[in-house]
Amino acid sequence: MSNANDLVKTLTVNHLLESKGKAVWTIAPHETVYLALQLLAAKNVGALAVMDGAVLVGIVSERDYARKVVLHGKSAVETPVREIMTTKVITVTPSHTLGDCMEQMTLHRIRHLPVIENDEVIGLLSIGDLVKAIILQQEFFLEQLENYIVGKRSQ
Repeated sequence: MSNANDLVKTLTVNHLLESKGKAVWTIAPHETVYLALQLLAAKNVGALAVMDGAVLVGIVSERDYARKVVLHGKSAVETPVREIMTTKVITVTPSHTLGDCMEQMTLHRIRHLPVIENDEVIGLLSIGDLVKAIILQQEFFLEQLENYIVGKRSQ
């Protein structure tokens, strides 16, 4: 029987997207930060993929807004997303493991990872998505272990 750490190493982004869904909320770089904030609130997400047509050009998050608009006294209504978006976007593919994702998030101190397949954005993972998946897998592992132990005792 594998341990809980092995689950993180074997569960892939593809598995997570199958259960979470592949909805990706996007915004164009020329749109205003205010519009981005409205979309973030309406969709109850913490980040948007910034797309120039079909090309991922950045990611914009609530953190970008707080650090690059509010703290600099800018106006969300007048500031375009391109001025505050993160352009060095770290991405993963469906075959990456959750362990790989956690490693990238920790290494780069980020909370969101776009998922790319064939040069197309097919998903967007948050640290919350990863934590939720890992907790569910560990609960399953513990349940299996408990069933195994109870089964042995009743024989």
